Amino acid sequence: MVLVTGGSGTVGGEVVRRLPAGVEVRVLARDPARVAAGGRVRVVRGDYGDAASLRAALRGVRRAFLVTTVVGGDQDACFVRAAADAGVEHVVKLSAAAVEDAGADDLITCWQRESEELLRSSGLAWTLLRPRSFMSNSLGWAAEVRAEGVVRDLYGASLNACVDPGDVAEVAVRALTGPGHAGRAYVLTGPEAVSAVQRTARLSCVLGRPLRFEELGWEEARARWGRRYPPAVVEALLRSAVRQREGAKAGVDGTFARLVGRPARSFGQWAAGHVAGFSGR
Repeated sequence: MVLVTGGSGTVGGEVVRRLPAGVEVRVLARDPARVAAGGRVRVVRGDYGDAASLRAALRGVRRAFLVTTVVGGDQDACFVRAAADAGVEHVVKLSAAAVEDAGADDLITCWQRESEELLRSSGLAWTLLRPRSFMSNSLGWAAEVRAEGVVRDLYGASLNACVDPGDVAEVAVRALTGPGHAGRAYVLTGPEAVSAVQRTARLSCVLGRPLRFEELGWEEARARWGRRYPPAVVEALLRSAVRQREGAKAGVDGTFARLVGRPARSFGQWAAGHVAGFSGR
């Protein structure tokens, strides 16, 4: 039996959809009534702040896919303790490629490093997935693309070897269901590094209408992100953007192709599958 946290999110949802038909699946949710499921998928209640609920949700689970979202919080510690208590054998954790960059010392990356170390020292079998930025982050542009035909972002020429979340999920499923992945850490990128300007041009081709790119200033980006994230996270994102401008996120890794036997999907391929998100149709 496999349990998936974040099953209604981008990667967690893809993992649930891609798990083989013969695998019994549980999805962890704070409020199961708000998560749609069907067939072999059972949604179970679990709150990181309620150890008893986590242990109950994990009872009988052999493998788990762990996605945590509260930067600097104790979600990883709570889950790992409950998993160990419940007899879970193997945890596959979603982390980030930046943990391997010695120059990355922002809040988000430090939190991910600490979370990885917590799992590695837990006594559980583990696999770490370290993706570069998700292509699906571009959906944050969708409202302005629909309304104005414009993309606004910071450092439009900086390169990022962003990855399709579906490709990350494909590796997660292999780690959850196959042998040979325990004790491994996988860096996952797309097949090329692309800038926001280049992504805008590719979206324009896919949508069949002109789009323009507008560069955000530093304070504009801070204000915009501040409407979505706490101040400490905004500062971490700004520092991460500087590292990207300096080339820290441009490296392409061949791990995905080696594991799966095909090239990682390009941004253009991802965009072609998400036209509705940008067109509203």
